[in-house]
Amino acid sequence: MKPQQEKPTTFDRYAGDYAALLHDPLREKFAASNRFFFERKIQVIRRFFKNAGIKTQNLAWLDIGCGQGDMLRAGQGDFSSATGCDPSEGMLQACAGLQVRRQESLEELPFNSGSFDFVTAVCVYHHVPRSERRRLTREALRVVKPSGIFCVIEHNPWNVVTRVIVSRTPVDADAKLLSAPETRRLLSEAGSNVLSTHYFLVVPEAIHRYFGRIEDALGGLPLGGQYSVFAKRLA
Repeated sequence: MKPQQEKPTTFDRYAGDYAALLHDPLREKFAASNRFFFERKIQVIRRFFKNAGIKTQNLAWLDIGCGQGDMLRAGQGDFSSATGCDPSEGMLQACAGLQVRRQESLEELPFNSGSFDFVTAVCVYHHVPRSERRRLTREALRVVKPSGIFCVIEHNPWNVVTRVIVSRTPVDADAKLLSAPETRRLLSEAGSNVLSTHYFLVVPEAIHRYFGRIEDALGGLPLGGQYSVFAKRLA
């Protein structure tokens, strides 16, 4: 049976002006470009695997909701393979040179069960209706190999500056932020073992090279603009 053609997504409409739509004076005081935000996420991922004694070069990675591929570009050199998927055809048009697939829907991933060692969902969940988040979590864990790792990175709703920026960013018009405890609960209820939570983006780009270690040391406190939750899929 021929699959039903999907209607354009909201992000198809945003795709052409995506970078401009992210413009915010507070955001740009924190970092000169979007690159810093993705590099910090990759640094958090590297730190997790280093502490776990796992070499990322042996891992197949999937980035769910990869958008225009910025996360994949920042981290693809760290993994044996890097794949992305997204429901928006318009966003995927900016992924030239990357290994990506279009999803028929946000909650259904176009991959076989147990296909990846490591799966990420970066700033995806706040665009997903609360009623669909459990389904997305189960689907993400489905494509993770037994004992593989799933990482959710999200905006921290307890950070006042983050809330202000999200509230006036057009691409986040539908955003319903979720806290780290909510994310941990989703992952636990879906059948995974939560391993760590880390808050980051406390220190602006201009001084991060000097104070990055202090930020890492404060990672257990809910201060940063974003947080990561890492969980292991139960066999």
